[in-house]
Amino acid sequence: MTRFLARRLGYLLVTLLVTSLLIFLITQLLPGDVARVILGREASEPALQALRERLGLTRPAPVQYLTWLVAFLRGDWGTSFATEQAIRPLVLERLGNSLMLAGLTLAIAVPLAIALGVAAALRAGRWPDAVISVASLAVVGLPEFVTGLVLIEVFAFRLRWLPANASIAPEAGFLEALPMLILPALTATLVLLAYIARLTRASVLEELGRAYVRTAVLKGLPPRVVLVRHVLRNALLPTVTVVAISVGWLISGLIVVENVFNYPGLGRLLTFAIDRRDVPLLQAISLVAVLAFALANLVADVLYAVLNPRIRLG
Repeated sequence: MTRFLARRLGYLLVTLLVTSLLIFLITQLLPGDVARVILGREASEPALQALRERLGLTRPAPVQYLTWLVAFLRGDWGTSFATEQAIRPLVLERLGNSLMLAGLTLAIAVPLAIALGVAAALRAGRWPDAVISVASLAVVGLPEFVTGLVLIEVFAFRLRWLPANASIAPEAGFLEALPMLILPALTATLVLLAYIARLTRASVLEELGRAYVRTAVLKGLPPRVVLVRHVLRNALLPTVTVVAISVGWLISGLIVVENVFNYPGLGRLLTFAIDRRDVPLLQAISLVAVLAFALANLVADVLYAVLNPRIRLG
């Protein structure tokens, strides 16, 4: 297991290094002049040139990349061009908000989707299977802003159970922010539900048809034991992959959901950086999002190894 973890950590470090280079190259290819964006169209050329030199934009690209990467690893993520604030505390604050929303979404979506997938597989071809499939596909087919607006109309305006606005206070704790997190989390849950449920259904059906399951049943093992100890142990391997991929989307890709509910997450900060061509902020957010995605995949690999020890021998 130690060698397995060491290999995966090595892959993670290489991935982050290559990704950091790609992020830097892509941000360098963005159209427009950063100095012009900051100073405006009426700025004189001497003023623009002075700002470019102050920001280090006139140095060779390799020097800019190494300077940025070394400073980032030391914890100096630079200063935002748009707000002139230190980037690191701003990104970490938004990351904490996104992690709260992602955690609540996963806590709701994963158990519910697995339960629905297993229920559909155990009743394949009958009305529960049809209802679960049709309902989940109908929901996931709706755009996120439509789902969010419907939830706001029902639970915020008509029933008045939950707030329509998720603009939480800075440094708010999870329990304090929980009432405002529920509607955004439900919106994201409805997006994930069909994918995870249908994948679980297909995997469980495949495992139920295998010889080892029939052998376990013929030996007289209770159906619950066969399902939990044997079927789900193998059927959940593809589901783990989908959940790991979803973590990256939940942390930095909930742009529509965050805008609908006015939630101060990493996705909204990303759109802010793109709109204002705030290159240092854009680079920091992108690298943090990649790190979160890589760590989620590392956890998925470990779960793979726990569920199927043969993977550690590969």
